[in-house]
Amino acid sequence: MPIKNQFDLIIVGAGPAGFACAYQLRSQDLKIAIIDQASFPRDKICGDALSADVVNQLYRMDPLLGEKFEGFAKKIDSNGVRFVAPNHSFLDINYQNPNHGKAAGYISKRIDFDYFLFKEIQNQANVEVFLEEKVIDIETESRLVNLQTNKRAFSAQMIVGADGAHSIVNKKLGNIKIERDHYCAGIRQYYEGVSGFNRDQAIELHFYKELLPGYFWIFPLPNGQANVGLGMLSSEVSKRKLNLKTELDELIKSKPDLKQRFHNATALEKPQGFGLPIGSKKRPISGDRFLLLGDAASLIDPFTGEGIGNALRSGRIAADHIVKAFEDQIFNATFHKQYDQMIYSKMWNELRISRQLQKLLKYPKLFNFVVKKANHNSSVRTLLTSMLDNVDLKKELVKPRFYLKLLFGDIR
Repeated sequence: MPIKNQFDLIIVGAGPAGFACAYQLRSQDLKIAIIDQASFPRDKICGDALSADVVNQLYRMDPLLGEKFEGFAKKIDSNGVRFVAPNHSFLDINYQNPNHGKAAGYISKRIDFDYFLFKEIQNQANVEVFLEEKVIDIETESRLVNLQTNKRAFSAQMIVGADGAHSIVNKKLGNIKIERDHYCAGIRQYYEGVSGFNRDQAIELHFYKELLPGYFWIFPLPNGQANVGLGMLSSEVSKRKLNLKTELDELIKSKPDLKQRFHNATALEKPQGFGLPIGSKKRPISGDRFLLLGDAASLIDPFTGEGIGNALRSGRIAADHIVKAFEDQIFNATFHKQYDQMIYSKMWNELRISRQLQKLLKYPKLFNFVVKKANHNSSVRTLLTSMLDNVDLKKELVKPRFYLKLLFGDIR
């Protein structure tokens, strides 16, 4: 029998969720192992946009960490969103972050952002990091969790699954299944030389009719590069028998507005596919001696596809719960249900509304109508800006009376 590396806590995955959990536990008397199958810096297929909530989560963990990220060079400021309607009209929403720094959000390649986070925990006193170790098996017994990688064996009192959409912790211990109606297929391709970004360096969401209820995106990046891609519900991809790589290429070549902007652009890689388990239904995200975080817990926003903010938030919440578990020496599924309840009390309202907004995308004429109204009425545009930034106001976007008010000009 191989000698086991014994820890109090094992975290599988060193991305944003695993980072946040470990960093939040930095002052605790816990021996923590972080295991990741990659080495850092490493790429992560993603849109690369970092919302204001991402920055706010860093500040909540540690103001010095937030300030350090504000000075991080490998990012650009982004102060807006451009929504392009199915009829090709567009609406620019401008944001300013009143709390921290000068930007509402940022865009940074995940190879850079995740490495920034990783460096903050790799020398953490109570953490030992194991890279390039693929988890092969996990099992629980009455008093321990046992884990086997391709290199060694581990044991701990608890394990955290922060290992993304294809989580081995979920596969071995959890019960979240891939459901095409609650899962998105995405594809990303880096370019350089894409033209036409606005002065706010806004992220762009293009809601072309043939993609609904998904969208095509263009996000500006440092050094004149851009993150380009599209995402759709897996159920729609399957039903329409779509090849997303082909769709991405055809959109760029056939849409007049895109064709012009990509005229002098060069692809820097082949299209890269990935999956997004979206938070459009509640799921059990814990059990005996384990918790699931971030993408492994299917906490991705159904409307925007953004998951980094919720990954960091879930890591923070998990860490606070883990402290209680070790204080009380209780690690069973019943106790861990408190974690599920806390996650959904903090996130479910917004996830639910985002799911309803996603369903509204099935009606392209409605989208066209809203964009037209907002562009002709500054009060409507201001209201939409507030709604998209405030979850309580965002509820109005899924109510029929809001659209009746727009129709009859009752918003002034």
